[in-house]
Amino acid sequence: MSGDAAATRPPWSLLALDRAFRSCWAADTCSPDDLPDWRPDNPSVGHCDITTLVVNDLFGGDLLVADVRRDGPPHGYHWWNRLPNGVELDLTLEQFRAGEVLSPPRTVIRPPGPLPRRHPAYVRLRTRLTTCLGPLPPAGGV
Repeated sequence: MSGDAAATRPPWSLLALDRAFRSCWAADTCSPDDLPDWRPDNPSVGHCDITTLVVNDLFGGDLLVADVRRDGPPHGYHWWNRLPNGVELDLTLEQFRAGEVLSPPRTVIRPPGPLPRRHPAYVRLRTRLTTCLGPLPPAGGV
């Protein structure tokens, strides 16, 4: 982010960051695979991938991914962040309310360029977040 943009943006708190994401997640940014399970009372469903990428844009660090199991068989993947100081941050963990179990995470390198599958939703989420948070650092996936 340019010095001017950073200077015009008030500091963020973790609570403000969490509230901003919650107000920006919607059915139109949910992963199509998870859309049948998305509800306004559980808005983080289907948003772990693009949320993780935006958090990575904001703070850097590592991308973590784990297999999700529901009643034994695999049921997709879950993404979250390891910040540069080693703290793991998962803004979408609460979506798991049906006894899902996560495998141990593995670190994934962020591919360069736009996302092959979810780029429009990622851009939509970033754009909405600027309304709540002000200017964001440059996108890592563009």
